[in-house]
Amino acid sequence: MHTREAQLQAFNRLLDIMDDLREKCPWDKKQTLQSLRHLTIEETYELGDAILDNNLKEVKKELGDLLLHIVFYAKIGSETQAFDIADVANEICDKLIHRHPHIYGDVEVADEEEVKRNWEKLKLKEGKKSVLEGVPNGLPALVKASRVQDKAKGVGFDWEQPEQVWEKVQEELQELQEEVATGDQDRIESEFGDVLFSMINYARFLNINPEDALERTNKKFIKRFQYLEEKVNAMEKSLADMTLAEMDVYWNEAKKI
Repeated sequence: MHTREAQLQAFNRLLDIMDDLREKCPWDKKQTLQSLRHLTIEETYELGDAILDNNLKEVKKELGDLLLHIVFYAKIGSETQAFDIADVANEICDKLIHRHPHIYGDVEVADEEEVKRNWEKLKLKEGKKSVLEGVPNGLPALVKASRVQDKAKGVGFDWEQPEQVWEKVQEELQELQEEVATGDQDRIESEFGDVLFSMINYARFLNINPEDALERTNKKFIKRFQYLEEKVNAMEKSLADMTLAEMDVYWNEAKKI
């Protein structure tokens, strides 16, 4: 691994390149905080894919892409005298020091859970009115549910045992079935949401990230379905012309691979 000096030199090189691009490249000169936003989101998802695939080469690449975006935003901020990369780095350094009094102060903690509780208490002392304020409105619903539950847990609002959560899942499933029987679409949707929320809660107690778990299943389904398509194409047939039983033969083959 590189020395700290080499790491700083590499970061300084990136800052110099960013200065050049912002001055000389027609595309880079036109970018704004707003125009980069959707690209940053895409890069974040690409990093997430690489992590799920445990592809460290791609993780390194995608981290570089995200780092470029951070430097890009800071460069744009410096042009209006709003902030620069030093402000960005110092802001997070100050926050980390303040939020870790068990490292940089005289607070003692027993375990990870106490660290989380202290973190949320400190955020409230900083002026936040709710521990849920830190959950972005724009998060996908599944991720948001997980973060909301985690935040609530940080201040002690949580189930005590996994069995209690599983009972809640079963209760919500029963309520969903009752609403399905009524045919009231609005209430069905509401109860379906409750089922998902309780399942995400149960995932926490199993130490499973529900987003990662669902994405693994997505990838598994895609791989098996594409195997099915390849087999059907090799026979010069169409999926639309096959029965479900015929398709199941190749689906089961894919499951064994």
